[in-house]
Amino acid sequence: MSNPFTVSLVCWHDGEPLLRAIREAVFIREQNVPEELEWDGLDDGSRHALALSLNGDAIGCGRILPNGHISRMAVLPLWRKMKVGTAIMESLLDEARSRGYKQVDVDAQTFAMPFYHKFGFVEHGKEFMDAGMPHKKMKLKLLPR
Repeated sequence: MSNPFTVSLVCWHDGEPLLRAIREAVFIREQNVPEELEWDGLDDGSRHALALSLNGDAIGCGRILPNGHISRMAVLPLWRKMKVGTAIMESLLDEARSRGYKQVDVDAQTFAMPFYHKFGFVEHGKEFMDAGMPHKKMKLKLLPR
């Protein structure tokens, strides 16, 4: 069975309204991240993965910065546990490989660490707080496909 959604790589300019809507719903409203932390000025220089339902609704997103840092992974509540996050991460990892990156990293919310473990990410360093939530840095060495 095929997925009831698609994932595309977009630039901020092309995807901003949809990307912004997902992140406002998940980070600002659901997780109470202050707006000034969410809008960090790094979106323009990043490549974004945007998941859309088959009827065109924005349902999830993530981004990869030019330094290989993956962040702003978010899936709307109704679409969780439906492999949307997996498809977004696979898209971002494919992008990293196509750019020749040897490694990527994330600052994972601790509750989401099992998600990143599935891709082979390994924890590094101590737990830290970001936007009032516990996080841990995780890294993944990339192998060419």
